[in-house]
Amino acid sequence: MKPSVLTRYRVMAYVTAVMLLILCVCMIFKYGFDTGEGLTLVVSQIHGVLYIIYLVFAFDLGSNAKWPMGKLLWVLVSGTIPTAAFFVERRIVREVGPLVADGAAQPVKA
Repeated sequence: MKPSVLTRYRVMAYVTAVMLLILCVCMIFKYGFDTGEGLTLVVSQIHGVLYIIYLVFAFDLGSNAKWPMGKLLWVLVSGTIPTAAFFVERRIVREVGPLVADGAAQPVKA
């Protein structure tokens, strides 16, 4: 497996997690204090686009690492739970790091 597959996943996991936290703060201001409706709209759209990119990179990593469907789904859903992506990313790096170092789990050529 190429190291770039893991790097892309890690970057998008952090970016998605940070944007989700920012979105949560915006939602608190929007619904709790009746302010920031425009900012909330912009942040939610940015997070949506970044989450789609995260899904693509996480799926690519999962298919290269040959994960079972349950594990792949958990990684994909972790981008929707505030702070979960930070913990899941750390665990995934520990598991996939040796595969990257060994060059194991090469993708299947179709």
